[in-house]
Amino acid sequence: MTSPLLEHHRHDDIHGHAAATQGLKTLGWAVFITAVFAAVEFLGALWSGSVALMADAFHMVTDSSALILALAAQWLASRPPTLRQSYGNGRIEALAAFVNALAMAGLAAWLSATAIDRFWHPREVTGDLVVLIGSLGLLVNIVVAWLLSRDQNSLNAKAAFLHVMGDLLGSVAAILAGVVILLTGWTPIDSILSLLVCLLIFRATFILLRSAYGVLMDAVPSDIDLEIVANAIEKYTAVVAVHNLHVWQSRPGYVVLTAHLEVNDLSGWPGLVGEIQTMLRDRFGIDHATVQPELMAQGPREALQAEAPLA
Repeated sequence: MTSPLLEHHRHDDIHGHAAATQGLKTLGWAVFITAVFAAVEFLGALWSGSVALMADAFHMVTDSSALILALAAQWLASRPPTLRQSYGNGRIEALAAFVNALAMAGLAAWLSATAIDRFWHPREVTGDLVVLIGSLGLLVNIVVAWLLSRDQNSLNAKAAFLHVMGDLLGSVAAILAGVVILLTGWTPIDSILSLLVCLLIFRATFILLRSAYGVLMDAVPSDIDLEIVANAIEKYTAVVAVHNLHVWQSRPGYVVLTAHLEVNDLSGWPGLVGEIQTMLRDRFGIDHATVQPELMAQGPREALQAEAPLA
């Protein structure tokens, strides 16, 4: 039997759970395709001696692990709320994305050091093999990136997508390096292109870390200004002032607000709270708003707790 305490949360989460189920299928296919090719590319990188191809191969290996982590997190996030976890498990998406981003940063640092070392200790590179495997890797990454691009509402899917885009760039770099080596025999291009890919990975990692960190730390979403939200609420005639205003994401993409409103009359409160919540949803994308009115009076304040989650 479902607890009535969870009915509002379950109502709010119906669409989110359906999207999460679709995301599970997408990530499942991405894991399978990436894992199979990761083994192929890793063996090819060892045979060819290309650091650019090795960079792409190791990134693919890391992606396989990252996608599996994302798949597990997506499954947990799709579970419904409980009496112990009334907001559900959605925030684990941000945690998995944060871990994936740290893994990307560590991988990029290792590959950068390897590429720099090759300038002083060059190795022979088999250009034709690099071009062949790099081309296959590019095709695989395009397919996986297309799959993941269909689910960009999830921070987890965005994290996985960034991983794959890094792979795609690595494949392009490997192909270019192989072509240049075949035509000119100039092997430093292998390391130069690897460093370029690493710089792009570092930039994507920073953006992802910032997004995941904001969710984990209950930060105000970057597209919402608390002062503007407060001013919008205070424009209602019955509202004298707004305080104890908090806005955060209970899970990636699901924005929550709580606030105390000082009002001069409680008689019209039921209608007022509905208008405010509709405004918050339509103007600011706030999915769940809980507001508490405080009656302005000469004596002790009267308070009424009211909660009417948005559909």
